[in-house]
Amino acid sequence: MRCVAVAVTVALMLSGSAVAADAAAGKAKAAACAACHGQSGIATAPDAPNLAGQPEEYLGAQLKAYRSGARKHEVMSLMAKPLSDADIANLAAWFASQQIELKP
Repeated sequence: MRCVAVAVTVALMLSGSAVAADAAAGKAKAAACAACHGQSGIATAPDAPNLAGQPEEYLGAQLKAYRSGARKHEVMSLMAKPLSDADIANLAAWFASQQIELKP
């Protein structure tokens, strides 16, 4: 049983999921995102995706990919470069927590 707990802990640390996310801190950090992605993650720029309601793991992975250069976008690469793992976790938590409403 102890081996399983150690393996899970190591896996979380390696995946970056060990960083506790703080949606309130993410909201504050998201001010820089608002020009394109909107205050609550509903895009205001026609070529920017909506972030509200996206899965937290997906958002975090994409920001890390922009930061590392694995995913390329002129603006997003610059925006993601200075983000720490905690910043990314917080941003992902904030945007994932935003409820969206589909209207027919």
